[in-house]
Parts: sequence; C-alpha cells; structure tokens
Amino acid sequence: MPTPASPETQEFLQHLWLERGLSKNTREAYQRDLLLFSEWLQEHTQHTGNRLLTASEDDLRLFLGWRYEQGYHPRSTARQISSLRAFYRYLLQSEQIPADITANIEMPRQGKALPKTLSEDDVDSLLSSPDTNTAIGLRDRAMLEILYACGLRISELVNLNMDNINLRQGVIRIIGKGRKERLVPMGQSAIEWLEQYIKQARGDLLNEHESRTLFPGRQGRPMTRQTFWHRIKHYNTVAGINTEVSPHVLRHAFATHLLNNGADLRVVQLLLGHSDLSTTQIYTHIANHRLSELHREHHPRG
Repeated sequence: MPTPASPETQEFLQHLWLERGLSKNTREAYQRDLLLFSEWLQEHTQHTGNRLLTASEDDLRLFLGWRYEQGYHPRSTARQISSLRAFYRYLLQSEQIPADITANIEMPRQGKALPKTLSEDDVDSLLSSPDTNTAIGLRDRAMLEILYACGLRISELVNLNMDNINLRQGVIRIIGKGRKERLVPMGQSAIEWLEQYIKQARGDLLNEHESRTLFPGRQGRPMTRQTFWHRIKHYNTVAGINTEVSPHVLRHAFATHLLNNGADLRVVQLLLGHSDLSTTQIYTHIANHRLSELHREHHPRG
C-alpha cells in the first residue's frame, strides 16, 4: 500500500478497518482516491501543509470539473465522490474540520448498463451444441434447456433436487433469494429433454451413488456453479457465438424474449423471482431498443 498522504488519512483508513471491517483492497481504493485529490490540490491550488484538511467545496467542484475534462467515467467519479464523502464525514465527526465540503455535491448521473443478451437464433445454437449421445452431453442439454426455459439463476439450477420438479404438471419449485419459493413452468421442450436425461443419463452419472441431486457432477454430488460456467463457455465456443455467454446471459435472454413476445412485465417479475418490479424493468429497455432497431430497419421513414 502506498504511503498515506497524511496522519488523518492513516487514521481514516484504520477507522475503515476497525469500525467498518472493510477489506484491504477496498481500503487501498479509498486511499488511491484520497491521494489523487491531494495531488490535484498540490498541482492546481495554493494550499500548503495538509491540503486535504484545508480544501474547500469550490476546490472539490473544480477537481470534479477537471475529472470530466480528463474523460473519467461517471462511475469512476461516483466512486471518487463516495470515498471523499466518507473521509470528510469522518473528519467532521472527529471534529477535525468545521464543515463537510462534500455535503452539497451530487453524484454524477449514470445511465443504466443494459445486460448482455442473446438472439433467439443464438440461443437455439447454444442449446443444440451438446453431444446428446453421451450422458454428460444429455445432462448439459437438459440443464441449458431448463436454464433458458425457466430463467433460473445458476445457483438455483445447480441446487435443484428431484423433489423440486413435477413433470406431470410441468413446473419446477425454486428456492430463490431469501428462501423465497416460486413455481416456474418449464415448457414442452425443456420437459422432453429433462425426461430423456432422467431416463437415459442420470443413473449413469450417479454411478450407483445415492443422491437426490437432479444434475449430479462427480460421485453424485451437486455440480458447482464454476463447473457449469465452464461447460457453458465450452458450448459457447462450439456454437460459434460471438457474444460471451454466461448463465446470467441466458437468464437475461429468457426475460427479454418473453417481453419481446408480449409477456406482461409483472409476470416476468414473478418468473424471475424479483421482489422489486424496478429490477425487472431493465429488460424493457432491451425490448424497446430492439423495437427501435426494427423500426429503423423496416419503416420507410425509419
């Protein structure tokens, strides 16, 4: 870790560790942000001595303007402000400064980053890539079908047990975040592949081990999230898809394709297991973006 800019910085970093239990990496990030502001003050102002203690709100606004001119990303600037805000609140509480110079500073606006997704053709290519003549390939095909058909989180998928599925009714019982349960329909294609996998491949993978795990890895144990992520990465290459695919990308594709085909937003919210509708609304931006592309492509005045 670089030498702190001042004794007050050292005390603040110690406070982050003792009172808030922040990790070494996080403390180093705070220190880098404080050091950058201190170096800027040295170069662009007349402050002497402990520059961080004598900086003003005007200094901070000029510093943020400089960051903008230098092309810093709004997300990086927001983190910088967050670090300075924590530091100056600490100094105010410990009575080392008369006022908090960050009190009137607003966070920069950040546009929501749209999650990566796949086209329906890309999904078809990915789902078709496992070699279903092998037990592992049949298992992986069933897992990919369920992941996409039900919009599951990767942790929800690998933790499924035989008790969670009802093939007759065509639903899966999911235990999601906060131990909340939800029932999700599988769809005919996923049901057929799951039935084929259970009949033809699951017993071979268990290799006489007793387990209720739906998708076992070695010796009947549940597959880890990392293992399945690597399986998807492999099939991404086999399918020749340019976009890097992860389990979460398939979850995004599930939601986006539902909305593109007319599904109600609240239905998608329930299927995804989101407690807040605003979390689901990000997918409407993807759907609207796709509609805009189609309009530009096909409308005479697009």
